[in-house]
Amino acid sequence: MRIDLETKQMAERASVALGCSSLTEYITRLIRDNSPSIIQQQTKITLSNQQFDQFITLCEDEAIKPSQSLLDAAQKLDKEGY
Repeated sequence: MRIDLETKQMAERASVALGCSSLTEYITRLIRDNSPSIIQQQTKITLSNQQFDQFITLCEDEAIKPSQSLLDAAQKLDKEGY
């Protein structure tokens, strides 16, 4: 990874401040500490009670068939493990 000198020096100082033995350890720690919350923010859907009730009603309506784009999106999510 290529970074400018100022950024590298700042990372090295933070690494030492946290007691990391190397810049690699520091970067690995940042990734492990921050990635789960970032991933959750991108995968979490928050609905109001009304939105949830509407969603469930639509899901239970057997007359409504999902569109091909919705089926494709669901298949993609399945492949990604969601």
